[in-house]
Amino acid sequence: MKLAFDAHYTNTTTRLIAAAFHDWTDAEPAELFEWTSGPAAGYEPGRFYLREMPLILEALRDFDLAEIDVIVVDGYVYLNAGERLGLGGHLYQELGECIPVVGIAKSYFRDTNAAAVLRGESKKPLYVTAFGMEQETAADHLREMAGNYRMPDILARVDRMTKE
Repeated sequence: MKLAFDAHYTNTTTRLIAAAFHDWTDAEPAELFEWTSGPAAGYEPGRFYLREMPLILEALRDFDLAEIDVIVVDGYVYLNAGERLGLGGHLYQELGECIPVVGIAKSYFRDTNAAAVLRGESKKPLYVTAFGMEQETAADHLREMAGNYRMPDILARVDRMTKE
């Protein structure tokens, strides 16, 4: 099983959504999950992961980790060519480096060597980083995900649901 996570924050609540899917080419998630909690931790420059990672770790308690073959997060796994960890890198370490984590970001972060992936007819790439899986393999998986637009259908659905 693959899990894709995304979160949305307001002043009073945080909403985390996960889509479980089996194959990278799946058009629909096998199942969707939702968690709601109080406000996220305040924003700290360079420590953005502190807002979302506690929610993801709490949500992962609802799963058998042995059944998860990859986790997809909205954002970067690493920054600055791998020397500085992003949300995905911290998550990868927290999980004992046993579940690959793929980060998919919508905007470029300077000094990364993220793979830029164009999908559909979009002229604007998505940026892929990964730990536990070759980055180019992760980029290939992103290319093959279902959907005709920049954002794969499953990831777009998770993003929309966080804001509903």
